[in-house]
Amino acid sequence: MSTAATQPLYTPEQKQKRDASVWTLVQGLLAPLQFLVFLVSLGLVLRCLTTGAGESAALTSVVVKTLVLYTIMLTGCIWEKVVFGQYLFAPAFFWEDVFSMLVLALHTAYLYAWWTGALPPVQQLWLAVAAYASYCVNATQFILKLRAARLQAARTASAVAATPASASGPAVAL
Repeated sequence: MSTAATQPLYTPEQKQKRDASVWTLVQGLLAPLQFLVFLVSLGLVLRCLTTGAGESAALTSVVVKTLVLYTIMLTGCIWEKVVFGQYLFAPAFFWEDVFSMLVLALHTAYLYAWWTGALPPVQQLWLAVAAYASYCVNATQFILKLRAARLQAARTASAVAATPASASGPAVAL
C-alpha cells in the first residue's frame, strides 16, 4: 500500500480549519451551482451544435459558466490558503489544482475567442465542449477527494469508537 493511500488528507489542525472556515460553506454552495450552470449550458451547446438553434443562448451560457468557474476558483484558492497555508498546489490537492489550470486555460481561451471573434461560433462551441470535458475530469477529481476525506473521517471515528476503555485508562465503577 502506498504512503499516499495511508496518509490522511487533512491533519487534525487542517481539519479544524476546514470545518471552521466560511470558505468551506462557500465552496459547498458554489460547487453544485456551478454543476447546475454547466448542465444547462451543456444542453444549450449540444442543442446548438446538433440543430443550429439557440446560438446566442449557447454562446452566452458558456460565458456565464466561465464566470461561475472563475468565482469558485478564486474562493477555492482562498479556502486552500486558510486550510493549507498556500493559495494553490497544496500537497493534498496538488493534482486537482494542476488539472484546474487546464480547465481555466480552456475556459479562458473560449472567452478570448468569444470576445474577439477569433473563432466562428461553431468552433467556439467546440472549444466549450473541450473546456467542459476538462471540467468533468476535474470535478470527478474533487468528488473522489471529497469521498476520500469522508472515508478517512469514518475510519478515524470507528477507530476511536473501537478503542477499548482500558486503552484510555482504567474503568471506574461507582
